[in-house]
Formats: sequence, structure tokens, C-alpha cells
Amino acid sequence: MGVWEIAGLSFGTIFVLMMIGMPIAFAMLLVGLAGIWLNVSSQTAMGMIGQLPINATMSYELSVLPMFILMGVLVTRARMSEDLYRLCHGFVGHMRGGLAAATVLACGGFSALSGSSLATAATMAKVAIPEMRRYGYKDGFAASSVAAGGTLGILIPPSVILVLYGIATGTDIGSLFIAGIVPGLLAIVLYIAAIRITAQFDPAAAPAAPRVPWGERMRHFGSVGPILLLFVLIIGGLYLGVFTPTEAGGVGATGALAFALWRRSLSFSTFVGTLVETITTTASLFLVLIGALVFSNFMNLLGLPRALSDLITTMGLAPLAVILLILAIYLVLGMFMESLSMILLTIPIFFPIVSDLGYDPVWFGIFAVMVTELSLITPPVGLNLFVIKSVTEDLSIGDVYRGILPFVAADLVRLLILIATPGIATLLL
Repeated sequence: MGVWEIAGLSFGTIFVLMMIGMPIAFAMLLVGLAGIWLNVSSQTAMGMIGQLPINATMSYELSVLPMFILMGVLVTRARMSEDLYRLCHGFVGHMRGGLAAATVLACGGFSALSGSSLATAATMAKVAIPEMRRYGYKDGFAASSVAAGGTLGILIPPSVILVLYGIATGTDIGSLFIAGIVPGLLAIVLYIAAIRITAQFDPAAAPAAPRVPWGERMRHFGSVGPILLLFVLIIGGLYLGVFTPTEAGGVGATGALAFALWRRSLSFSTFVGTLVETITTTASLFLVLIGALVFSNFMNLLGLPRALSDLITTMGLAPLAVILLILAIYLVLGMFMESLSMILLTIPIFFPIVSDLGYDPVWFGIFAVMVTELSLITPPVGLNLFVIKSVTEDLSIGDVYRGILPFVAADLVRLLILIATPGIATLLL
């Protein structure tokens, strides 16, 4: 068999294994090792499985992951999501569609601390949806605002996905974090614009809530002030070159621990649970990374990236057409894969191609994350939609599908802006 047949069989096998319930990490690991064993040699396969996990997990750059994961877990245990939502509610909740806008703003703030889209969506759904229901919001619109806001978790720094992209491609992680700020803020602006437009056309979907007194607003601001200062410290330190991303992770985790102790939200058992959750989440990420590295090595040994590059050259596709093709592939993959798996499975294949076309690796990292964000809320199988459905069981998934359409449109506009003006991703660099 040729390169295309073997590659097609390999990807097909991974998808079949996933469909029968095998975790993506083990599916990629099994197919990658089998492919190397059959197409290269058994010695190469055994040598890789012996050395690669050690080399990957001993990477200094990877030590940033448990630090940021610990920071996110500590902030969640300190019930920061509720305070962020009350703060945003106080400032914009009295406007039509204001509670949905407050949800997006709170998701943006929480994303800067958790680094995970699914965690942001699940956490904020428990806080925001009951409040929006209390003021008469339509279920689909309320749930959709949380789902859309949740996607910010993998873009607004510090982002676990951006860390892994940086490690996989050799791109500077600090530059990726800084590059995610402007597109993340643009997402918030466009989501709020979608909320306002929807509320204008369907006032019953998003009624206004009572105005919150200024004194209460300031009390909420005081409760989240220290953790917002921590975010500014992390990003400011990276931007000014005061510390590396790994050191930023240590600063973030230490600051989050101090914040949780100040809030008196940590008992000994809670602290132990926090560490256990951090360890299990980190181990899961490392397993997926190892599986993806084995599979990507198989694809490289097979020659798939070069074959794709030659095919594009032969077809005479313009760089823009290639980017649009990659966008379409991600949208399809997003129907049945979560963001981490999508990035780790595809970046080793797509990155050499876009690099040969002259695209900035930082820009492509932001583009890939933004496309992945869109796939998380695109029907029929946007994972954020189902996370919220699982948290709020009496929701109708049909209502959620209808409610998410304005946010999908906002994301498409944002992608078009990024493609048309690539400089917005590197504006702060």
C-alpha cells in the first residue's frame, strides 16, 4: 500500500477504536506503534515506546502544565466562578441581554484562570443558567451563552492547548499566550454583539434584570480583585520578560493557593483532593500527548506531511484555499473529537504545510485554537453543548442548537477577521 492508503487506514482505525469506547490516547498509541512495527521495524517501535514517554514527560517546558492546572483547580475550589459572575452581573445585568453578556464576561475571566473550555462551560453553567432562568431567559439562549463563553478557556491565556501547541511545534509559549489576548477580547466583543442583536430581534429571549446598587458592585469587585491582579501579574511578567512561562505557572499556582487560603476555602481534605485532581488531570494530558507523539512520528516516518505538501503544490492551491480546507477539516473533526485530541492529532500534519506556505507559527497556533473553539459549539455534536446538557439535564438540546447559531456566526466573523488581518494575533508581540 502507498502513503495515502496507509494513512487513511490508520485514521479510520483510530476513529473506529474511539467509536467502540477506547480512549483517544490509547487509540493513537496502538495505531502508531502498530504502524511503525509493520511499516518500519519492530526494533524502531519498541525503542520508541521505551524512550519517547520518558523524553516527553521529562521536558522542562511541560512542567508548566501541572502548575496552571493546579491554579485552575484552586481557583475553582475557592468558588471564584460565582464571584466573577456576580461582579459582571452587577455591571451589565440591568441591560437587555445583560445576564448573557455577564456570563460571557465571567467565562472570559474564569478562562484566564482555568485554561479549559469544558471546565469553564461546566462550572459557569451551574452558576449562570439558574440565574438567567430566574429572570425569564429562554433556556436555549441561556445555555448557548454559557457554551460560547466556555470556548474562551482554550484561547485566553494561560491556555493548556496553547502550551501543548507550543511544545509540539517548538513555538515560544510566552508569545502564544500574549498573542491570544487580542483575539480573546475580540471574541468577547463579538459574543456580546451577538447577544445584543438577538435580544433586539427577540426581546423575550433575554429580558433585563434589576439594576444592582453601586455599593454591592464594589463589594463583588473587592472579592475578585486579588485574583484579577494575579492574572495581570502573570501576563505582565510574561510580556515584560520578567519570567518564563514555566515560572509564570509557579507564580500562578502559588498566588492561587494564597487566594484560596485567604478565602478560607481549603481544608486539609480539600487540599488533598485538589492535588489528586491536578495529578489525574495532568496524567491524562500526558497520556494523550504521548499517544499523539507516537502517532505523529508514524505519520512522519510514513511521509504523510511531505505527500500532502506535494499534493498541494501539484494542485496549485493558493495559501488561502489551504487555510479554508484546514478550517473545513477541523469543523468535521469537531463533530466527534474534543479540542485536545484534535490539536495533537492534526498539528504535526498541518504545521509543516502552513510553515512551507510562509504562515507565522504563532498566527497558525491562534487560528487552530479558534477553529477548535468553533467546533466545540457547532451542531450536531459540539462538545460544549453536551457538557451543558449533562450539567442541566432538563434542557432541550434542540433549543440549545437554535440558541447557539448567533454565536457560531460571531465565531465565523472572528475567523474571517483573523484570516483577513493576521496582524491582530501578533499585535502585542
